[in-house]
Amino acid sequence: MKPRISMITITVEDIGRSLRFYRDGLGLVTAGIIGTEFEHGAVAFFDLQAGLKLAVWPRNSLAHDSGLPSKHSDPVGFSLGHNVASREEVDEVMAQAEKAGATIVKPAQDTFWGGYGGYFQDPDGHLWEVVWNPQLLPDDA
Repeated sequence: MKPRISMITITVEDIGRSLRFYRDGLGLVTAGIIGTEFEHGAVAFFDLQAGLKLAVWPRNSLAHDSGLPSKHSDPVGFSLGHNVASREEVDEVMAQAEKAGATIVKPAQDTFWGGYGGYFQDPDGHLWEVVWNPQLLPDDA
């Protein structure tokens, strides 16, 4: 398999709330909720970086589409990592997420491996790590 991941889909309970969190709170670019004319079709796509999007889709829609039963997942079964260019940017993003309605589960702090980071959960409990890793700076740093 060639690594061609272009979409990360997370399921949500309230797509409008998630739209406001990611668009209005975190400032991610989106065309808004589309597909409302289809049963199980409403979704919002957010631009992350070149070739990668975040999709928020109602939990029952993904259950319907995949044929699997809907179960609430373990919040530490998966995390999304957001790598930033500086320690200060970690603090800025964490504050922005909290203001948008995120729950800070681990305030930003020095890491054992020489970086700096913290964790927050979005309104649906999805775990995000905001981290400055001096060994893996983003291309636009």
